[in-house]
Amino acid sequence: MCAMHKTALFPGSFDPFTAGHLNILRRALTMFDNVVVAIGVNQDKTGFYSNEQKKGIISQATAGLDNVQIIEYDGLTVDVCRDLGIRHIVRGVRNMLDFENERAIADANRRLAPEIETIIIPTAQEFAHISSSAVRDILRHHGDTTLFVPEGVVLPPVE
Repeated sequence: MCAMHKTALFPGSFDPFTAGHLNILRRALTMFDNVVVAIGVNQDKTGFYSNEQKKGIISQATAGLDNVQIIEYDGLTVDVCRDLGIRHIVRGVRNMLDFENERAIADANRRLAPEIETIIIPTAQEFAHISSSAVRDILRHHGDTTLFVPEGVVLPPVE
């Protein structure tokens, strides 16, 4: 019998990639053989870092994980899944507000692509207070972000 490899897509703006994102990614890797971290363009958010900078940050954070791929995309997440032959989307949530938002997106994705399933993973409690917007705010005020980003990650300086 041939073992089937399962791959999940972990989409987000990752602006920047935080310790909470890494927690979700590591836990997704316990369920999937490979995870594709997909840096998306969010039309509702102004990018703090360029996609190249984001890729660099995520590469630093995932340096010890060889079953992680990093891509960029623009468009619908389900279209990326279809293009790559991926049937699972992984999303992390910190609280009930995140959950309601992610559930609405998962419902819309299910209507668009019933063959693609969304897996929602609650972040570990010690990371629940971390958001990319909080990290950006700390950066804007030249604060120390080391407690909020993965160990070994050096964020590019803010202009």
